[in-house]
Amino acid sequence: MDSQTAAVPTTNGSRAAPHLTRQRRALGRTAVKSTIILSARRRGFRPALTAVRFVATAVALATAMALSACGGSSDPLASGSGNCSGDANKLTVGSANFPESETVADVYAEALRANGFTVDTKLNIGSREAYIPALRECSIGVIPDYTGNLLQYLDKSATATAPDAVNQALTKALGSDLVAGTPAPGVDSDAVVVTQETVQKWNLHSIADLAPHSAEVTFGGSPEFAERPDGLPGLKKHYNLDIPANRYVPISDEGGPATVRALTAGQVTAADIFTTSPAIKENNLVVLADPQHHFAAQNVVPVLNAKKKSDKALKVLDAISAKLTTDQLIALNEQVSGSAKVEPAAAAKSWVTAQGLDKPIG
Repeated sequence: MDSQTAAVPTTNGSRAAPHLTRQRRALGRTAVKSTIILSARRRGFRPALTAVRFVATAVALATAMALSACGGSSDPLASGSGNCSGDANKLTVGSANFPESETVADVYAEALRANGFTVDTKLNIGSREAYIPALRECSIGVIPDYTGNLLQYLDKSATATAPDAVNQALTKALGSDLVAGTPAPGVDSDAVVVTQETVQKWNLHSIADLAPHSAEVTFGGSPEFAERPDGLPGLKKHYNLDIPANRYVPISDEGGPATVRALTAGQVTAADIFTTSPAIKENNLVVLADPQHHFAAQNVVPVLNAKKKSDKALKVLDAISAKLTTDQLIALNEQVSGSAKVEPAAAAKSWVTAQGLDKPIG
């Protein structure tokens, strides 16, 4: 790895940022005992005090584990399978385990309640491997998802990338037990992002305009992006954007703060950043157009269990989708994952009211 690559930092915030949308990473855990002993040695604490603190920490940990065993659980699906029959006006809204999904799920819940539905929520379920089975067995009745990624999950052989083609293929892939509402115009997809200075220097409009400058481009993205079909190999195939291996900078934060800093500091010329990242607007960055649809359409879409579907529910969810543009997603993400750190439910409630969705839809 060259010095430029090594200089790029990674960060973790107190709340997961919206860029952690599709590849959550397991966080390592440090043993309690070793942490306390190291801390004591650094600060010159006496061994006796270290031992007391270790015992106290161990007791607290054991107490927390006991309380959890007695009834508390962080697993939103711990209550088991749902009931696919029953009142059509009762719905459980689920979400994946990242802020944007949770916020949109809260939007669904708020608007459905305003239209007479009795709504429960099961948020932060996890990945599709967890929430699609939960949807099929009615542990949840509806969840927000993304068209392109959902299609790839349901049909590994799918090749559609353009919005209409993705939607058509998704309808077939859902089968008889799942139903999708109308996709929102709001898109959260990968994008090739550059600075205004680079746009002006090379007169850039689309990814194709960047290709003639391949030898001068230093590209930043996740380690996986260098090998994924929808990463560098696909950019070369669709646009002849050929990034040399020694000019690719792997940054392990999925288009997050470290990637943005590398771009704005000039450590990379272009980067893979998700389109709903508030950092694009905050830093006056530019998303290059993708006329070849290299990156699959990733429109936000409500997905329901077919037995929980009703015309009334679809009407409410489609009304939400109609107003959920990419700019609106960015604004919601700014509230939840920006400096304000608004809770997703509070941000959702304010948005529903501002959009006039807090009253029955005629």
